Amino acid sequence: MSTATGVRTAVGRLDSPLAARIRQGEHGYTGVEATQEWADEVRRLAAERDAVILAHNYQVPAIQDIAHHVGDSLALSRIAASAEQSTIIFCGVHFMAETAKILSPDKTVLIPDADAGCSLADSITAEQLAEWKAEHPDAVVVSYVNTTAAVKALTDICCTSSNAVDVVESIDPDREVLFLPDQFLGQHVRRMTGRDNVRVWAGECHVHAAINGDQLEDQAERHPDAELFVHPECGCATSALHLADEGAVPADRVKILSTGGMVDAARASGAEEVLVATEVGMIHQLRTAAPEIDFLPVNEDASCPYMKRITPAALLRSLVEGADEVDVDPATAEAARGSVERMIAIGNPGSGE
Repeated sequence: MSTATGVRTAVGRLDSPLAARIRQGEHGYTGVEATQEWADEVRRLAAERDAVILAHNYQVPAIQDIAHHVGDSLALSRIAASAEQSTIIFCGVHFMAETAKILSPDKTVLIPDADAGCSLADSITAEQLAEWKAEHPDAVVVSYVNTTAAVKALTDICCTSSNAVDVVESIDPDREVLFLPDQFLGQHVRRMTGRDNVRVWAGECHVHAAINGDQLEDQAERHPDAELFVHPECGCATSALHLADEGAVPADRVKILSTGGMVDAARASGAEEVLVATEVGMIHQLRTAAPEIDFLPVNEDASCPYMKRITPAALLRSLVEGADEVDVDPATAEAARGSVERMIAIGNPGSGE
């Protein structure tokens, strides 16, 4: 965890008859199931704590269904900033709660499990970025929003997967660009912009990286009429474009999309089947958006263990105990906020990652 940020338990415990059932184990909080009694208690406690519950698209269905808002991390952080509630319960991973705190500095931001990290955000530290910048002092640093607050604070412009190309194209073509941390999104940006002066950090989301081209090609053969929704963090993104180039799949059926873009595309699609290359939690949101379509994961094992730490028991505990509060020191938050605001000024950042 960045030295600029920390996690602590907020004061103020609320009473709940279900709280005694909560158990903490190696893989998170258990002991409470997503029953109607749980759902009623979560909504009661949220009202009592003056909290809005935000859930990322990769959360388990029960968490998505109980949340007041579901979406991508940046979209949720922007909702948090405009919400009337004083407390934000961010059902996602740690960097997302940080971003919400950056954009809502006067609100209390809680994450239901402080150990909900992110392999992609952890793939570059602020110290590593500082060293990389020192090696390329005239370069413009472009950081994906899936980074820590400390990394954002050293960034010139943030980006999302839906606007990464636009952000890089807004930079003087003669200026070198340091793009981080996702190597697959970086490769996508280089491919789309045609720029050879974009240096890409060798980071990855371990879940997306494991969705490979062989899996995608096999599923495309099994479902020849399906559309392909592929997240640019996936290891199979290049293979998807190759299938289109070779005519194996019509080009108009291959869509490289952020998770928010997938929801929009699902609502507009007339397909009977859609192959989805991203974390499997996304399938629930897509089926909710377009129940008439059969959405199939390219890799059914692509489940993020960090996202899945946000269990029904963890959410209940967070509401009961006011835990765990995410803080970002003011100087770091101010610098990080600047990189996000510069991104928004360039153009619509879409729905997020």
